Amino acid sequence: MSDDATPTADREENTTDFGFTRVARDAKAGMVRGVFDSVASRYDLMNDLMSGGIHRLWKRFTIELSAARPGQTVLDIAGGTGDLAARFSRLVGPEGKVILADINAAMLEVGRDRLIDKGATGNIEVVQADAQALPFEDNSIDCITIAFGLRNVTDKDMALRSMLRVLRPGGRLLVLEFSKPTSPLLGKVYDQYSFQILPAMGRLIAQDADSYRYLAESIRKHPDQETLLDMMRDAGFAECQYHNMTGGIVAVHRGLKA
Repeated sequence: MSDDATPTADREENTTDFGFTRVARDAKAGMVRGVFDSVASRYDLMNDLMSGGIHRLWKRFTIELSAARPGQTVLDIAGGTGDLAARFSRLVGPEGKVILADINAAMLEVGRDRLIDKGATGNIEVVQADAQALPFEDNSIDCITIAFGLRNVTDKDMALRSMLRVLRPGGRLLVLEFSKPTSPLLGKVYDQYSFQILPAMGRLIAQDADSYRYLAESIRKHPDQETLLDMMRDAGFAECQYHNMTGGIVAVHRGLKA
């Protein structure tokens, strides 16, 4: 090894996955921001097209698991265009509060505009925030949701610990995310769809094939169901469990703060 060669362990520590590519850890957030800056205006349309509208059922089930009640405070991380926040707004009522948080300003701008159009801003606060270092007080949130956002976070373990910190005792975290299909046959079909059809749809609808290629790659690099379950336990969550949906293409993980 030459004197200026970087040891493998150091390279691994200083880099992270951006899809199938290894990039500097401090560069990933900016690269993810670029992806969502590109797709923000057509994000919801593409979600409907990509999932055939099923993503609405996945989110509805997540909201049911939240058990959100009037007067509670709900934090929706990576809340983007605000569809979950709008539903939580009705559940917690005027005496409750919903915090719509996202690291991406372009997504938040779209979300804020759509919430205003729906007349759903009375009890919603919009905050630009990094999931790894949430700017909220300890023990201040009743429920946290993060839908299709955890896989884009650079340090997922740090983010999970940050979420645990701000939850009140007895509060719950719900992670809705793409996961690993339970059937090998479904997995093969899903791979064909992800790597051939998704980029083509992205090119046609959003004029951006690369961002949707990253989407497919980031899903494959995200921890599977059991690995994420262990990560939540290691972060300190109790009573952790998950529910597969659509054959494991998507899973929702739930954990409580003791």
